[in-house]
Amino acid sequence: MNDLRGATGIWLFLAFAPWAFGKMTPEQIQSLPPPASRAVVFSQDIKPIFDASCVRCHARGRSKGGFQLDTRETVLKGGDSGPAVVPGRSQDSALIELVAGVDPDEVMPKKGSRLTPEQIGLLRAWIDQRLPWEKDVTFARKTPLNLLPHAPTIPVPLDPGVNPIDTILLPYFREHDFKPPPLVDDRMFARRAYLNVIGLVPPTDGPGAFVTDGDPGMRARLVRSLLADNQRYVEHWLSFWNDLLRNDYRGAGYIDGGRKSITDWLFSALFSNLPYDQFVAQLIDPGPESEGFTKGIVWRGVVNASQSPPLQAAQNVSQVFMGVNLKCASCHDSFINDWRLSDAYNLATVYSGGPLELFQCDKPTGKTAQARFIYPELGEIDPDANRPARLERLAKIITGPKDGRLPRTIVNRLWACFFGRGLVEPLDDMEQAAWDPDLLDWLAEDLVASHYDLKHTIEMMLTSEACQLPAVDLEDSATKEFVFRGPAIRRLSAEEFRDALGELTGVWFREAAFSSGATEVRCGLVAADPLAVALGRPNREQVVTCRAATATTLQAVELTNGATLANLLERAAFRFVEAPRSSQELIYLLYERALGRVPTPAEKDIAMTLLSQPPRREGVEDLLWAMAMLPEFQLIY
Repeated sequence: MNDLRGATGIWLFLAFAPWAFGKMTPEQIQSLPPPASRAVVFSQDIKPIFDASCVRCHARGRSKGGFQLDTRETVLKGGDSGPAVVPGRSQDSALIELVAGVDPDEVMPKKGSRLTPEQIGLLRAWIDQRLPWEKDVTFARKTPLNLLPHAPTIPVPLDPGVNPIDTILLPYFREHDFKPPPLVDDRMFARRAYLNVIGLVPPTDGPGAFVTDGDPGMRARLVRSLLADNQRYVEHWLSFWNDLLRNDYRGAGYIDGGRKSITDWLFSALFSNLPYDQFVAQLIDPGPESEGFTKGIVWRGVVNASQSPPLQAAQNVSQVFMGVNLKCASCHDSFINDWRLSDAYNLATVYSGGPLELFQCDKPTGKTAQARFIYPELGEIDPDANRPARLERLAKIITGPKDGRLPRTIVNRLWACFFGRGLVEPLDDMEQAAWDPDLLDWLAEDLVASHYDLKHTIEMMLTSEACQLPAVDLEDSATKEFVFRGPAIRRLSAEEFRDALGELTGVWFREAAFSSGATEVRCGLVAADPLAVALGRPNREQVVTCRAATATTLQAVELTNGATLANLLERAAFRFVEAPRSSQELIYLLYERALGRVPTPAEKDIAMTLLSQPPRREGVEDLLWAMAMLPEFQLIY
């Protein structure tokens, strides 16, 4: 009894026979809420009670006290101590005694809100009516969604002259009564393409530097040319992968050897466009240059058992490549999904040097984990194999043809990069349904068919008409069911903002984190400064798959009164004043660099007032600051 009482979690229907508490007296039975007087519909009346209060401990693979709610049969079977219900006799059922709190020391659930008299009455009526239960209702562990490969059946034939993404979206748009508006103009498209592919604003050759002249293939050629710029492509995408792979240039563990950088390996892999399946395999079963990802961080001092290096590896591999967050399950059975403590420890054992004992909330359980992938249906791992063989086998399972989750997870992350929201949300819960499953499946299968060429998928997304629709404000639809109507308005990332300032002012970082051969040092190649931190660049001690999209007070303070930005603009102002140009020439130069257009007459008049003639350093500094604060500069529309 005491062991059960101390079990972690919310337990509602413990499997005790009625005599474990003693039969209720007539007075106790009289005090119970009466049974509901109507016929009970299980899916409408009882299932919501189970969902809210008991499935965390007694369903989906969990069986506290040996009792499971998965099906009517498992309920009738009872648990370790006998039956919990007596069909037709709710007054003799331990379940009712527990939820009614006949014994004040034995009230279920132990935590959270007690059941209401109405809910107890429904449970009594359900038992009295001999447990009616629709056959299609189950609380068993769900079949994983988005796990196996699936080639979708597209209702509309793919037109070879049309981007397949747009063809696939046609039925979706019709279903949601959405008629796409005209596409964005060339200037807007060019800015999006440059920032999405290489993280820089378009060249400053004057307004309208990119024009199609009616050539429908010009936009696609621009995207391909940007993707071919390997150096600047890598300098931009390093930040995305550094966030995902917990890689940085300084931070906890780097000084004392408790952490290892993978920057050189990552730069080389991105520069050569290493096929994504090989990219993943070299991280899961690493060589010396790529082992830092699964090595994790060896923390100083005493830390939680869930932060041991093997458990870090399990958490990181599952989250980054499979869209599964095991952090909660690394301490105890998760309360927010179906993952269990044993799932995390079994995967961690693949990376351990020997058997791992399970620790629940930092307490040893006496149980030993066995090397196993979180989805054993994709492949088994020999628990007796040595560590190198286990890692090789794990890499083959995750990158093998049976795993449809790997390509779905990465195309979902790329879609979120360009459109502001994933096909599946949250990004680290890939067992949720996509808002367009056919599109998710097709993109994943297309990636595999391209031999895991990520640049191919990026080109496919960016050249679609879906990605050229006018940007929408997702905040306007936050309280409604999401319907895709175009890419979201997005803020520049910390690195994109700093690089845009570099292009505007000519002031770049002076020291690179490693030798890249670049003539200019971009923000993504150096450790974060206070401005980058304020703008959302993480410390990368944890996997970060999505940075916060909303502005913060810290950002406002840093942008308006921070020393980092102030010093940068001051240095830039000195450089501009020293150059032999008029105020008007300087104004036109800055507008072209910052916004890709000439100033309006009103903007020109205000800027001339700030600068005077000849340009004053203070005036140039004020103009630079004002331009950097413009939504047109800070946002991707």
